[in-house]
Parts: sequence; C-alpha cells; structure tokens
Amino acid sequence: MAELATIARPYADALFKASTQQGADLSGTVAWAEELAAIAANPQLRQLADDPKVTDEQLFDVISGVAGSALPDAARNFLRVIIENGRLQALPEVAAQFRSLVNRAGGSSDAVVQSAFPIDAAALAALGTSLEKRFGRKLNLSVQQDQSLIGGIRVVVGDEVLDTSVKARLEQMKAALIA
Repeated sequence: MAELATIARPYADALFKASTQQGADLSGTVAWAEELAAIAANPQLRQLADDPKVTDEQLFDVISGVAGSALPDAARNFLRVIIENGRLQALPEVAAQFRSLVNRAGGSSDAVVQSAFPIDAAALAALGTSLEKRFGRKLNLSVQQDQSLIGGIRVVVGDEVLDTSVKARLEQMKAALIA
C-alpha cells in the first residue's frame, strides 16, 4: 500500500486549489479539515468504516453528525469524495498537508513550544516575537507541557529544533563526561 503522505497529497492540493479559487477563508477551511481529521482518526470510527455492511452514506451521516459544528458545503462535498474513494484513513494526513500549504502560502510555519511549566500569554507573545526573529518567519505557536524537560523550552519548527531545556543541557554534560 502506498504511503499515506503520497495518497493525501493530491487531496490536499485539490482542497487548497479549490479553496483559493473560491476565495474561501483558509483558516476556516483548516479548522473544518482538522475537525474532520480528528474524527477520522478515531479507532471506533475506523472500525465502522471498515465494516462492509456500512454504506458510504451512513458513514457520511455519522461523521457529519459527530462534527461539533455545521459543516459548510465545501466540507460536506470534500468528505463525500474522501469516503467514496475509500481514503478516510488518509484524512488526518490530508489535513496536515493542507495546513502546511496554507502556511507556506502565508509565509508562516507551525511551531510547537514544549515547556516543563505552563507559559502565560504575555510570556508566549514575547517568546513568539523572539522566535520569529530567530527562525526568520511568522510562527503559529502551540504549547505542549512536558515535565521531563525539567526546565527551559524546546521549540520544533518543521525539521528545525531549538532545545534550551535543562534535560538537553544535562545530556550534553553527560556526553562530555563520558567522552
């Protein structure tokens, strides 16, 4: 079976192209795509989707019913295409690739800030400004708490990592002492 990324790419590209041609709100499209992706990632839903007795229409009704908000027509049409083509398992990857395309078009990137402790809004804003200068582009920050870091932060932007955590410093010291 082909990689999910390979399967998802044409769907993400088509969704991006259709959204930009129709002048749709890309952030709104990202929101409903990620909502559908979260629903599609549910193991119970995947089990239901794999049941040969369940029709495409029944599966569509279940997913659209579970969605927290009313889906726009574009979302409903997109979901129907995904289901009819048997690509529900690729939907989380489609959403991730679509978000990446939207970010690239807007000149920004997603950044995950991992911290041992909660970060308040003011500190996060200041950190965001500093990180944007460091990485040279606008960043969409999300915060994850990871107590194993002990202190400091670890920032992941795409394939770039900035690790100023106490855990990383201790590992560097350990490596230096062992060498």
